[in-house]
Amino acid sequence: MTSSAQTPASRACGCPDYDAARTLLSRRTVLGTALAGGAIALGPGLSGSGPRAYAVTGRPASRLAAPGGSVLVLLSLRGAADGLSLVVPHGDPAYYAARPRIGVPHTALLAPDAMFGLHPALAALLPMWQAGTLAAVHATGMATPNRSHFAAMEAIEDAAPGSSERNGWLNRLLGELPGASPLQGTALGNQVPTSLFGANPAFVVDRVDQAKVAGTDDDGRRLLALRHAWKGNGRMGQAVRDAIAGAETFGAARDLPAGSPATAYPATDLGKALSDVSRIVRSGVGAEVITVDQGDWDMHTDLGTLEWGEMKRNAGDLAASVAAFFSDLGPAAERVTLVTLSEFGRRVKENDDYGTDHGFGNVMFVAGAGVRGGRYLGSWPGLVDSLDADLLVTTDYRSVLAEVVTRRFGVSVGQVFPGFAPQPVGVMA
Repeated sequence: MTSSAQTPASRACGCPDYDAARTLLSRRTVLGTALAGGAIALGPGLSGSGPRAYAVTGRPASRLAAPGGSVLVLLSLRGAADGLSLVVPHGDPAYYAARPRIGVPHTALLAPDAMFGLHPALAALLPMWQAGTLAAVHATGMATPNRSHFAAMEAIEDAAPGSSERNGWLNRLLGELPGASPLQGTALGNQVPTSLFGANPAFVVDRVDQAKVAGTDDDGRRLLALRHAWKGNGRMGQAVRDAIAGAETFGAARDLPAGSPATAYPATDLGKALSDVSRIVRSGVGAEVITVDQGDWDMHTDLGTLEWGEMKRNAGDLAASVAAFFSDLGPAAERVTLVTLSEFGRRVKENDDYGTDHGFGNVMFVAGAGVRGGRYLGSWPGLVDSLDADLLVTTDYRSVLAEVVTRRFGVSVGQVFPGFAPQPVGVMA
C-alpha cells in the first residue's frame, strides 16, 4: 500500500501501533490474483520477488475502456502527517509556545496570510498555489478521535461509520460511474487499500511496467491456456480473468514512455509512483480512480527543523512529486484532481525527541482540475499549549471528499457517503 512495492513506512519510527499496522496492511490482499514469475498464486505472499499485479473483484470486469473523463487521484500520507507543520497556523500564538524547537518561523513561510503559511519545503507547489489550482483545508478529520493507525486507516477509508460492511468509499464511487475499463479503479502499490475494497473490481499493481502476465510472449498460447484453465464461474476464476484483462489493457500505459516534465520527478518511491500514474492517465486506458501512498509520516522522533529532519525530507518529496506529476500530465491535467488524506493528525505540543505524538485534526490538500485554489479553507478552532492538546476537527473530511466527487463525477453524496450530510467547504468550483 505504499507508493511502490514497499510497506507504508521504511524507517523505524518508534511506534509499535504503526509497526503492527504495517504488518497487517502487508497481508491485506485477499481475493487477489498474483501474476508473477511465470505462475499464478493467491495473494502477494506466494508470488516471490517478481512483478505483481492483482485484480480484486466482486463482479465481471472484462469491459471496454472508457473515454477520457474526470480522474481522482487519492494520495494517502501514511503514518499520520503533521498538518500543523505542513500548513503552519503562525497567527495562533499557542503554536509557537507549544513548539519552541520545531515550530516553523513565520519569516520562512510560503504564501502566508494573517493565520496560515506553507512549510518552505513545499516550495515546488507554490506555482500551483499562485495559479489557483492548489488549496488547503485545515482542521479536518473524522468526527471522533482514533489514534490507532490501523483502526483509523480502516475507518477513514471505509467512510461509513456504524456499517459492518467491508465496502470502501472509492469502491462505492466506482459503482456509480459509467466507465467500462477493467482499470477503472487502480491502486499503485502492493495491496488493496480499504477505500477500494468492495463489490466493484479494482486492479492493483506495483509498477506500470510490471503489469503483464509473465511468459506470454508466445503468440498468445499461454494466455489461451490460462483462460481455459480458469474458465469456471467461481470467484477465483473471475479474479484471474479480471487480472488478465487488466494486464492486457495496461499495455497502452506500458507502451507509453515516461514523460519529461518541466519539473523533474524526484528519484523516490512517490516520484516513481506518480510518474506511473501520469502514464496511466495519459494512455487513456480508462482509469478514473487511482490511489497512491507515501509513507514515513509517523514522526514521533526527528521531525526536526528547517535545517534537518524527516518533515523537511518528506514534505519536499511530496511537493516535488506532485508538482512534477501535474507538469507531466500536460493537457490531461484538466481532467485530474488530486486529494491528500492522512489517518489522523499530531498533538499540538512537541515531545522531547524533536517529534510529535498521535493527535486528531489535520490538513488536506486538494489540487488540479476544478479546484478553487490559492486559499486556506476551513474553520480554525484555535490551539491550546498543553501536553495532551489536539487540533480539534471542525470540518469532517468527508465534506471535502464529497465536494470533489459530486462536482467532478456528478454522483450524489448519499451514494458514496451513506447517511452523511456534508457542510459546505468551497474548495471546488
